[in-house]
Amino acid sequence: MKRVLHLKANGLIILLVLFGSVIFQNSHAQGAVDLKLNEILLYNDSGYVDEYGQRGTWIEIFNSGYSTVDIGGMYFSNDPNNPKKYKVAKDNVSTIIPPRNYYVVWADGNSLKGINHLNFTLAEKEFLFLYDANGRSLIDSIQIEEGIGKDKAFGRLTDGFDDWRVLERPSPLSSNQIKEEPSGAEKFGKVDPTGAGMMVIAMGVVFSALALLFFIFKYMGKVLNKEKTKTTKKDNVDVKDMVEDEMSGEVNAAIALALYLYKDQMHDYENTVLTINKVSRTYSPWSSKIYGLRQTPR
Repeated sequence: MKRVLHLKANGLIILLVLFGSVIFQNSHAQGAVDLKLNEILLYNDSGYVDEYGQRGTWIEIFNSGYSTVDIGGMYFSNDPNNPKKYKVAKDNVSTIIPPRNYYVVWADGNSLKGINHLNFTLAEKEFLFLYDANGRSLIDSIQIEEGIGKDKAFGRLTDGFDDWRVLERPSPLSSNQIKEEPSGAEKFGKVDPTGAGMMVIAMGVVFSALALLFFIFKYMGKVLNKEKTKTTKKDNVDVKDMVEDEMSGEVNAAIALALYLYKDQMHDYENTVLTINKVSRTYSPWSSKIYGLRQTPR
């Protein structure tokens, strides 16, 4: 019996471990889908340099999701027949890409420089692939355009979207959308260059607010005074009714009688006759000297 229970417990533990590993792999795969090949610069003549101060071909990856993704353990390749051409080192803090952020690797063919340097180079019309940690699931791919030119990047016009263009101004580790959208104030300035419209709108808002406050306070005061008058009238009626109920004729007569009796019995009748009665005692305290004297003989 104990052996059967032990086997069941071991089986349950194994199932839990397998279930946890499946969940972890699925969550990792879902995060990996958010990674996008975002920008590539082939001919780096006077642009971005690596940690050694050298210029070369670089590739920008964009995390389009809203959760952190670790690119460690994934594969880069320029050969569809060899998807595991370069594996990004795992368990390194530099491979963690925060949400809506960027990661750059160098396609200089010298992987001895560090984990961010691929063991192959890129050329025009070549493909670039990014595979998941299993080396079979393709995350993203792109074919490099021909005739890009020096210091010009080939990238997405908007980060994470499918519209690839030749970018006149490379933007490693930053947004590809160089063109700034005009602000609301700038747009309004084009419509109203003199500022007259802005002045009319501002004054209208101020006067509307003041008028609204005026009507609120005016009618609120009337409503409050009306409620107060109702309450006062109600209180007066209640007090009057209470007085009429309590101060009836019988009550008044009882009060008058009580006052008369009180005034009549306040003093006793007095006369000028003073009566002194002798008090006889059958005994006297030990300190009394009356019985210590002889009686007067008759």
